[in-house]
Amino acid sequence: MGAMQKRRALKSLDNSRSAGVSADTDTSRSRLISRRLPTFPAVGYTNVVPHGGNVVPMGTIIARKRKDGSTGYTAQIVIKRGGRIVHRESQTFDRKQAANIWIGKREAALKEDGGVERAQRPTSTLSDIIKRYIEEDRRGIGRTKAQVLKAIQTSELGEMDAAKIQSHDIVAYARKLGETVKPQTVANYLSHLQAVMTMARPTWGYDVSPEVMRDAFNSARRMGYTAKSNKREVRPSLDELDAFLSHFADREARRPGMVPMTVLVPFALFSTRRMGEVLRIEAKDRDGKRLLVRDMKNPGEKRGNDVWVDLPDEAAAILDAIETDGRYFPYGEDAVGANFTRAGKLLGLEHINFHDLRHEGVSRLFEMGWNIPNVAKVSGHRSWASLQRYSHIREAGDKFENWKWLPVAIDRAKRLSRLD
Repeated sequence: MGAMQKRRALKSLDNSRSAGVSADTDTSRSRLISRRLPTFPAVGYTNVVPHGGNVVPMGTIIARKRKDGSTGYTAQIVIKRGGRIVHRESQTFDRKQAANIWIGKREAALKEDGGVERAQRPTSTLSDIIKRYIEEDRRGIGRTKAQVLKAIQTSELGEMDAAKIQSHDIVAYARKLGETVKPQTVANYLSHLQAVMTMARPTWGYDVSPEVMRDAFNSARRMGYTAKSNKREVRPSLDELDAFLSHFADREARRPGMVPMTVLVPFALFSTRRMGEVLRIEAKDRDGKRLLVRDMKNPGEKRGNDVWVDLPDEAAAILDAIETDGRYFPYGEDAVGANFTRAGKLLGLEHINFHDLRHEGVSRLFEMGWNIPNVAKVSGHRSWASLQRYSHIREAGDKFENWKWLPVAIDRAKRLSRLD
């Protein structure tokens, strides 16, 4: 090897040694740094990213194993300002996808002007909102609706923070409720709850989303937890009515001060009026054979829905026997309903309820040959579609002609006369 070649070989060897030392040094430094710095898990920490001078929340999700072996995903959001935590919230879900969706919605809400302030408002339970709804509704709410809302108030759902209630919470409530009642009843419960949740935000500013209720309603329906009410076709026979009225007559003979069911039952049948409508009738609401029915039930409209109807002769005769300048029947719905229900159980006629008297009364008019417009003038129905379910014609003529309980009702009514 010549002198020139030896010099080139030595230079190449020196360069390679230098590179090796440099590589070893870098590796050693890297190892030293890695030993000095602690390691952090990838999840369980919330980052806060500044944006336009504001603080933008970045949510994270923590997966935890439950005792039953399933996995829960806790979505959490923490907001810091000036190095200090000013807001924190979290919620646990069964699916990671649901947790991600919640984070997206909450981040969007918190980024809005005043979003953090709204989130920090004092919380209210669903029970609190229901209580306020009942107290402040100047139109008043019906007996059934009040009972349903009070039942929801005392449930686990009612105890929840209203702002944190999600669709799956309501669906779970519907599923549990369905273990003891029919799907039609569950649907009524959700319908009354929806009325409250729809009013909560625009009326009082509660952080309650109406979409939550709509989604829950749709899910419950698709799962079969709710169903439309079955149309009742129960018509009490003359023998069944005789059993009821004989029972009431015996009790009234022994207790003259009790609710006069021997008057109320025939009047409800002949007038075709609902229980609440019967008990609200006042002397000032009557004009001969015409009657002003106050707050007549109608889908989407009840309070203030006052309608003039015609009074059949039998119903008018019962009212004629009562002298009063106030209410003809000053009794509560609870008392009247309880009397009728107890009698049904004692007589083995639980399948008959007070509203079936209206059904029988309307059907009677059709059997007597009345046409649709004239029947509607008595019943107050606005359309043939809603009236059709009552027109179950069994026979032609009036089976209540010379009915023995009409004179009994009139005689008992005379003893109810009161002038205020």
